[in-house]
Amino acid sequence: MAMRAAAAAAPRGLRRLFCTNSASFPSTSFPFVPSPPSGATSAPARQMAEPNPNLFVSGLSKRTTTERLREEFSKFGEVVHARVVTDRVSGYSKGFGFVKYATIEEAAKGIEGMDGKFLDGWVIFAEYARPRPPPGEYVNNNKPEFGRQ
Repeated sequence: MAMRAAAAAAPRGLRRLFCTNSASFPSTSFPFVPSPPSGATSAPARQMAEPNPNLFVSGLSKRTTTERLREEFSKFGEVVHARVVTDRVSGYSKGFGFVKYATIEEAAKGIEGMDGKFLDGWVIFAEYARPRPPPGEYVNNNKPEFGRQ
């Protein structure tokens, strides 16, 4: 009750910030989504990897196991190999893993079937895995437009 009295006595700006019901303020843009600054260009889209039977799966729960990953993705084709990358110390998932299908067509079905779906309470994302660079080749992940030059 004391919180309601404090909220009623608060200035309108604070009430707008802390209230969750839309009746407390007549704003039509609730929740607030800022518009991009004028003249701003959208970030360059990430390059899509070539279609291949290997999938990169991100957004996994800490509790997701390799067996669970294999079980869910096997609904869309023959899974040759599945692996959840885990932390060496805790043994929990690092939040990503890999699934390898027998064919590229099955991999495409796996992406279509599992991308953006829930697994163990988390939304996961599936995409074609990018191949590893050859050993000894330096890969610079800092793009010149974002890093210091």
